[in-house]
Amino acid sequence: MSSPRLESVLGAVGRTPLVRLRRVTSGAPDVPVFAKLELANPGGSVKDRAALRTILDARADGRLTPDRTLVDATTGNAGIAYALFGAALGVKVRLFMPADVSKARKDIVRSFGAEVTFTDPLEGLDGAIRRVHALVAKEPDRYFHADQFANRSNVAAHYDGTGPELLEALGDGLTHFVAGVGTGGTLVGTGRRLKERTPPVRCVGVQPAEATHGLQGLRQMVPGQGPALYEPGVADETILISTADGRAMGERLTREEGILAGHSSGAAVAAAVQVAERLQRSGERGCVAVIVCDRGDRYFAPIKWERRYTW
Repeated sequence: MSSPRLESVLGAVGRTPLVRLRRVTSGAPDVPVFAKLELANPGGSVKDRAALRTILDARADGRLTPDRTLVDATTGNAGIAYALFGAALGVKVRLFMPADVSKARKDIVRSFGAEVTFTDPLEGLDGAIRRVHALVAKEPDRYFHADQFANRSNVAAHYDGTGPELLEALGDGLTHFVAGVGTGGTLVGTGRRLKERTPPVRCVGVQPAEATHGLQGLRQMVPGQGPALYEPGVADETILISTADGRAMGERLTREEGILAGHSSGAAVAAAVQVAERLQRSGERGCVAVIVCDRGDRYFAPIKWERRYTW
């Protein structure tokens, strides 16, 4: 089979591979678990889908014009995607990031030419979001606020892309879908599409077990305080995973499956394994798809919650 010929890097987004996990799911040999490798997107994460759709939609309807700069708050993956597609499309990008994100993430976004402002790490992502809102309020004609937590293009990217891809690949055999919850876009967009199938696919949202945690990109959904995109009714079930368990599964994915994924991906896979093992014990038929949201190499630089290594 010949490799596809693409007109630009934009065409490399989506159609990511599904890989069956074998060793980390040894406790549920009769329940296949397939990892959707979003790390295969050109920017290395699931955020490529939402970022590209956001830029294209905003350019099409006039919100993002050549004289405006795209601005948003990010802990890394969305920022990398904005910067990458900004470079490919000639869109100016400005990002606000907590100063304690890994050095790799800082270096990647700057390598694509994005302007970056680092914010107080003690205020986390919420502090970066507040800075963006203040900037846009001060100069509304200069900036397009991509707002990954409220932009419906985020949901649409997964409703039109990730969901149909899973149904095409797994068909009626798919029974469960597992994804980490950050902005809510992946779970809500994909989940809504999967629930339109008869019978509907059961959707599982993965959230951090601790209020202060190290699963970058994931959030605890507090009623009345969650992202505007998040629709609690899409998740049939929520599974809480600790930072330690997410990190441990991330390491197992690397050493036992050959998949170098981040800790948030590890948390999602840990939850998917729980679902599969529960189905195995009950004797129910099942097939689980789980989102592996990004690559692990951008986590190598130690930050406060990571294990310290001596080489």
